[in-house]
Amino acid sequence: MLENTEKYLKPTRFIDCDNPLVRDYAMRKTSENKSAREKIVDLYYAVRDDILYDPYHLILRPEAISASQTLLRGTGYCIEKSLLLAACGRVHGVPARLGFSIVQNHLSTQKFRDMLRSDKFVFHGYNEFLIDGKWVKCTPAFNKSLCEKFGTAPLDFDGIHDSIFQEYHEGKKYMTYIHEYGQFDDLPFELFAAELKKHYPHLFEGVQRDAPAWDVNAFKD
Repeated sequence: MLENTEKYLKPTRFIDCDNPLVRDYAMRKTSENKSAREKIVDLYYAVRDDILYDPYHLILRPEAISASQTLLRGTGYCIEKSLLLAACGRVHGVPARLGFSIVQNHLSTQKFRDMLRSDKFVFHGYNEFLIDGKWVKCTPAFNKSLCEKFGTAPLDFDGIHDSIFQEYHEGKKYMTYIHEYGQFDDLPFELFAAELKKHYPHLFEGVQRDAPAWDVNAFKD
């Protein structure tokens, strides 16, 4: 039995689906006369390719994270892109929630692995939408131009089947999910920050313990 989905339709601190810029973007990227599934598919491709994936600009200031700010920047890491896609779905009345995982992602550079000092990526964000009575997963992180650079096909989504595994060579996968944090109606910022500090303590060297806000831009060109 499905849980109460009302909370997955409301604006939240980070999924500001009531923001005029987000609402306008969501309305422009699909048509009102389409089905819920068709709308989400349209919105998925819009966010996937309009917002360029940038894992190096890791924002850890809560006041600088939201769906609307992702839209304004035009770039974002997986969580920021998922916030925008969730907000767009809620604009159209489709219940949307967030999922977070620890993954091994082979669609990355040695430079990025050097930055993290790990091949495990903590708090990878993806989306879940309630479509035709079931929750369907997708991840809009990797834009088409990025995938072309890595010589792999971009991740497609049909609104029916889960789409969270980037294809690799010879049937292998780019993304391996190691640990699931669960599903959320908004970004659990405190948990997110705590997990990054736990797994990547070197990124926080020199940051005051009680600092209210900071950016991590290690290895940024």
